Amino acid sequence: MLQREFTEEQHMFRDAYRKFLASEIVPQMEAWREAGIVDRDAFRKAGEQGFLMVWPDERFGGMGDPDFRFEQIIIEETAYARVGDWYNSLHSRLVGPYLTRFGSEEQCQRFLPGCVSGETILAVAMTEPDAGSDLAGMRSTAVQRGDHWLLNGSKTYISNGINADLVVVAAKTDPDNNPHHMTLFLVERGMEGFERGRNLDKMGMKAQDTAELFFNDVKVPVENVLGEPGKGFIYLMEGLAEERLIGAAGYLAAAQLSWDLAADYVKERKAFGKPLAAFQNTQFKLAEKRTELDVAQCYIDQCVRAFNAGQLTAVDAAKAKLVASELQISAADLGVQLHGGAGYMDEYPISRQYTDARIATIYAGSSEVMKIIISRDCLSQDYSPFNTRNF
Repeated sequence: MLQREFTEEQHMFRDAYRKFLASEIVPQMEAWREAGIVDRDAFRKAGEQGFLMVWPDERFGGMGDPDFRFEQIIIEETAYARVGDWYNSLHSRLVGPYLTRFGSEEQCQRFLPGCVSGETILAVAMTEPDAGSDLAGMRSTAVQRGDHWLLNGSKTYISNGINADLVVVAAKTDPDNNPHHMTLFLVERGMEGFERGRNLDKMGMKAQDTAELFFNDVKVPVENVLGEPGKGFIYLMEGLAEERLIGAAGYLAAAQLSWDLAADYVKERKAFGKPLAAFQNTQFKLAEKRTELDVAQCYIDQCVRAFNAGQLTAVDAAKAKLVASELQISAADLGVQLHGGAGYMDEYPISRQYTDARIATIYAGSSEVMKIIISRDCLSQDYSPFNTRNF
């Protein structure tokens, strides 16, 4: 494929992170999948070696380099090592930036060092039983009572839900007058009334702890309000482009791995006296998917450049999320098909690739929601056509 653009420092970072995964994460992964949760030491060990949160300022323990390509490397190598269940980028790049983007200096000083070191694990709680992509349907509420807010409600399908020490929780703060009047709260482990439900049993991503969270008259001090009260909905929307870019990078990396697994298998597996790779159908199927993957990689790399320049739009991020998530599923499906019966067996990595992939077109906004976002843009009166005609 076309040459990708990474600095020499980033190539060295990739090599070092790959070695870290091989020594500290890969050997533990099966045990964590059996347990349904990644050991907290994984976060601490990554933090000790500078692989958990690269972008925060050095005064908080980070490298102070906001270049998204560092996170892209982490996302890709985590997928290639088949340890995507350890959703470290949720902590480091999806939730972490909420603190610097919307938080106060005091909040950054209080929480960021622990986040960088891995002592404090992060999660974000938006989804509810009756509110997924439609945040206006949220039922959690918070009411101010002097020096604190009373938070009530429940959340579900929360990644890092069991491990999390600090949860960014969205709640309505004027539900009678404005369904979009939301506020973000920093809810800490141990706050009275904050309880966790069971660790949910999932189809895939077995080591990723996913839980229900309950808030019963939780007293959240005003010092733990993230940003301005009432602007939570706006803040969440601002973070969606980066969230979907994170997702797209991971979905595509997983798809690349599925293709590699399939290609390796068909070169070795024989049918009717010759390798599967010698059959035209196999060649055409893998060539088609290889082309789709390479084209998508170019687009996502371009989105990364746009993000670094502060130019990535929500629509462009939605396109990246849509194409990459669909590719993750189709590449895994093709891999299983080419493996034949072996692809249905858990002992073959492609089996897990298939079950892990299914969530890709659902979370961080379903494919249907992505299509709505894209269609509203390309069918609007303000849309600039790709080719401006003069006739």
